[in-house]
This record gives sequence, C-alpha cells and structure tokens, in this order.
Amino acid sequence: MKKLLLGTAVAVSLLPCASNADTSNPSSHAPISVMGDHLHKKGEWMFSYRNMRMNMDESRIGSRNISAQEIVGTPASPGQFLVAPTEMTTDMHMFGAMYGLNDRVTIVGMAMYVDREMSHITRAGGSFVTRSSGLGDTKIGALIGLHQSSHHSFHFGLMGSLPTGSIDERDDTPVMQDAFLPYPMQLGSGTLDVNPSIVYRGQSNQRVWSWGSKLAAQIRTGTNDENYSLGNRLSATSWLARELNQNLSLSLNLNYQNWDSIDGANPALNPLMIQTADPTLFGGRRLDLSLGANYIFNNGHRLAIEYAQPVSQNLDGPQLQSDSMLTVGWQKAF
Repeated sequence: MKKLLLGTAVAVSLLPCASNADTSNPSSHAPISVMGDHLHKKGEWMFSYRNMRMNMDESRIGSRNISAQEIVGTPASPGQFLVAPTEMTTDMHMFGAMYGLNDRVTIVGMAMYVDREMSHITRAGGSFVTRSSGLGDTKIGALIGLHQSSHHSFHFGLMGSLPTGSIDERDDTPVMQDAFLPYPMQLGSGTLDVNPSIVYRGQSNQRVWSWGSKLAAQIRTGTNDENYSLGNRLSATSWLARELNQNLSLSLNLNYQNWDSIDGANPALNPLMIQTADPTLFGGRRLDLSLGANYIFNNGHRLAIEYAQPVSQNLDGPQLQSDSMLTVGWQKAF
C-alpha cells in the first residue's frame, strides 16, 4: 500500500501544470466540513479555524437501538457489561494553513485541540462522567492538481497524520482513581497514518451552482505503544451548492463513512467491564446528510456553518451512535 501511494504521488507530480479555479465567490467553496477541497496559486497563503462539535447518544447493535440500561441490566438480571456509556460529546478545534508552492502544488498543515466528555451508568445504579482534553494528531501533506478547466477540476491529496495526540489519558472512576480511559476517550491514534484523497469540483457557466465529490481514506501503519491500532477508514462525500448572491451560498452534503474495528488491544483495559474497552466493538458504517452556508465578506474573510445528522447507521455494537455534528469555521486567503 505504501509503495502504491508513493508511486501515485510521483506520477501525479509529473503531470502538466494547470491554473487554479476562481474561489472568490461563495459557491466555489465546498461545505466547511470538507477539508482540502481546493488549491492555491503560487505564493498564496490561507489560514483557517474550524470548531466541530459531535454529539453521540444511546448505543446501537447493527441498525437497532439499545439503551444503556439494557446493556448493564440490574443486579438481579445482569446485562452484557457492568458499565455503559449514555452519551459523549467531542469538541475539536482545528487550526489550518495552506500555501501555494506553485500553481499545481499546495502544501497543507493542520493542528488540533480536542475536548472529550463521556457520561456513564453502572449496573448498581450509579452514574459518573470522564473527561480528556489536549493536543490531537497533526496532519501535514500536499494537494496536487491533476486537471483544471474553466468549470471543472481534479486534484489528488496525500497527507500524513503524526501521532501528537495522547493515547494514555486517565481519569477517576467509581472503581479506580486515575484509571486508564477506553479507546474513544484518547486524543490520538498513536500511529503514523496515511491519508490519500481525490477531489472533483465543478461549477455551472454562470457559477451560480457548484458541486463536487471527495473520496478519502485513513490508513493506519504499525501498532502504537499501547499494543493496538485504530481501524482503517474510508469516506465518500458529495455536495451541491447554490449561490444566492455574491456573498452567500447554501449547500447540501452527503457523507458516507466505513471504518474497521481496532486491531490489537490495550492490556490496561478490561473488555468485560464496558463496551468502549472492547476493541471488537468499533467497526461500522454511517451515512450523514448536512445543510450548510458560506458567507464571504467583501474583504475576503469567509465564515461558514454546517449541521449534519445521520440518515442511517449500522454499527458493530453495542456502540455509541452519532446524533449530530455542528461545524463552524473561518478562512482567509492572503
């Protein structure tokens, strides 16, 4: 796989140079949740900030909902686990920079700060909350133009995810103080990950309508220091946007994700205690539908918002299901 990705990157870099599309109108931008959707001209910088808030509640086995109370049961009628999560909130603060190395190659970097909070109930009738926060994994890489015409473009992306996020987060629980937190509460993968992508973008003749698609993968390499690696992930996104005036556009976005379970296991976690400590209960598939808006000020600052909810979910569970995700962002090119 690594040889294939390297060979693809080398081949793409030899393609003829092409100029970039106009991104000054709001409908030329993808929804704010779609990252790496465009290139920059030589010498141009763009800085960005995104806040993504994901809410998860209840659990699911396949396509069937199951309550936390069903999972833990009662002392008289025990369930599958002693503890079950009831909900989880994740806030991700993402700081990005892009630089046009030339008209065909754009360098990309992204740092992340993560806040996580998970609520639980116990079979004995108690409840508690665990929290973790800190620097997430850092991404660096390049976007390389494949084709550019007045209304259509393709580009290839190859990113590397550096394991700067902690994988040894701890917090107090009713059973143990300073306990090792389960996999979803950790801040990074602990492995060097490869993130290839391919993006298509199109615009109508009057540039009132725009559309696009992105196919991306997250490929884990090796095993981290806690003897496991997170599952590989594949995502496919397609969007349609309509410009309402020279500053404002609205978008509709469909995003499909498919991810594998964890390979290996952290020996510090007891998979019989809680579902989030069982590495076999992390695979799944999900289709999200989102609505978004882009607003570009006359001075070039862009503000955007996007709200997403699942259309369908099929999870290797019991596993917490996604409830909603709100993304708010700012971008400015110089």
